[in-house]
Amino acid sequence: MAGYKETPRQKMIAMMYLVLTALLALNVSKEVLDAFVVVNESVALTNENFSEKLNELYNTFDKQYQINQNKVKPFRDKAIEAKRLSTEMINYIDDVKWRLIEVTERIPYDSAKLIPVKKLAKLDDFTTTTNFFMAGSTDGTKGEGIKLKNKIINYREKILSLVDEKNRGQIKIGLQTDGNYLDRDGNHLNWVQYNFYHTVLAANLAILNKMTTEVYNAEFDVVNYLLASIDAADFKYDTVAARVLPKRDYVFIGDRYEAEILVAAYDTRQDPEVYILEGADRMTDEQINRARPIAGQKGVVKVNFPAQTEGLKRFAGIFRLTTGTGEVNSYPFSANYVVARPTTTISATKMNVFYAGVDNPISVSSPGVPLENLEVTISVGHIRKDNKPGNYIVTVPVDKKEAIVTVSARIDGQLKKQGDNSYRIKRVPDPTALIAGYKEGAINRNVLAQVNAIEASMPQDFEFDLNFRITSFKMTTLSGSIVTDFKSNSNRLTDEMKNRIRNANRGDRVWFEDIIARGPDGTDRPLNPISLTLN
Repeated sequence: MAGYKETPRQKMIAMMYLVLTALLALNVSKEVLDAFVVVNESVALTNENFSEKLNELYNTFDKQYQINQNKVKPFRDKAIEAKRLSTEMINYIDDVKWRLIEVTERIPYDSAKLIPVKKLAKLDDFTTTTNFFMAGSTDGTKGEGIKLKNKIINYREKILSLVDEKNRGQIKIGLQTDGNYLDRDGNHLNWVQYNFYHTVLAANLAILNKMTTEVYNAEFDVVNYLLASIDAADFKYDTVAARVLPKRDYVFIGDRYEAEILVAAYDTRQDPEVYILEGADRMTDEQINRARPIAGQKGVVKVNFPAQTEGLKRFAGIFRLTTGTGEVNSYPFSANYVVARPTTTISATKMNVFYAGVDNPISVSSPGVPLENLEVTISVGHIRKDNKPGNYIVTVPVDKKEAIVTVSARIDGQLKKQGDNSYRIKRVPDPTALIAGYKEGAINRNVLAQVNAIEASMPQDFEFDLNFRITSFKMTTLSGSIVTDFKSNSNRLTDEMKNRIRNANRGDRVWFEDIIARGPDGTDRPLNPISLTLN
């Protein structure tokens, strides 16, 4: 790939190979053999470190998989296959190494696996080793060398197949078998001749351990690529969706509706293009010329609208991002909120207000008229006698603004009007959605994990004893760049929601949105969202 730079790890492997080939060019003395032993031990230590780093990568994969199995599974499956291929290749190289020691030292195979390299007696033997790898052939077409070459070629092909074809240039695997190899006299050699013809046992072991290092390197780069591709795939494909996260979705006249619009997979080096169309349920690219552009920073756009008139308000928009290839992707979004007049319940005004959907108590009397002679009617709704004389219960519909109570008295056999009084009809005020007593702010993860349900709490100054029943809500979590949604069709948290909270990290965000509560009047009310940060 053009402009590719080697990592420090790859530079180190290349440097060790240069040292190894330089030693091969020297006369085999005790000092040279000792140097081979040192190089071999250094390579073996590098392989151990590689193994630890790979384990960390696989642990990260497992954590991502626990958060979102559907999204991570295709990449995790490829990572598992990379591990299987590499383990199989390394086991084969180890087997070649131990069989080589077995035939050269003339010791049992199990002993060959345990004896330290520096304890070997025939480190300078090149006759047995050459025959092992070339089997009497001069061109290396027989023996273990050609088998090893074919195994390496097959491994390279299979490990690279786990990477998207257009991105394979990013992966520097090594394990080359088709280089331009020359001897001291400038004669061309093939890969088997170059590595194993007249090379001593000490050199062979170092070469085989170097091959193991290159296998670990290939596995690391491929698995690291697959891990990075989880979020990259989100950004590139339609699994990404713009999110509208309101501070409140129920506001009063004179207040302002505020929300954040974000997309999970996003390049922080570019600012998004966002277009808003008020009063729309949805928006297309063709409507952008009618929309209002809003500037954003680092993937987040903040919007606010003045709340001037009552009612359900809608808006829609398009979130535009440019991919690394220059392609512009559009992510549509929409949201709605309710604007209402502020409502407070004060005991002094309770007598001239009826609340829809609840039992409103009134008392009626007329000077000089017995209570049993009074007849009380209402213009809308229903009125009935209570258990105590002179007391009545009034129920009014939610779709009317005023009710008139008329009092008449039966005097001398005739029904005469005594008077009337008008009452304003108001909705019962919305309760506040709470979880563990919180509607926003920071909360301990363990505290939240113990909560079973969201509650609807009426204002403390509201004198009626009412119960609102939460019928559904959505839970949204944000961990790093990963957004996960959950749905509940009751007031209770699902098992999936609880598991996500228990597995969350410090600093993760949790929203409870689209909270719907059913009141005593039979109507469904959208309640305030709950915005929490885990600590």
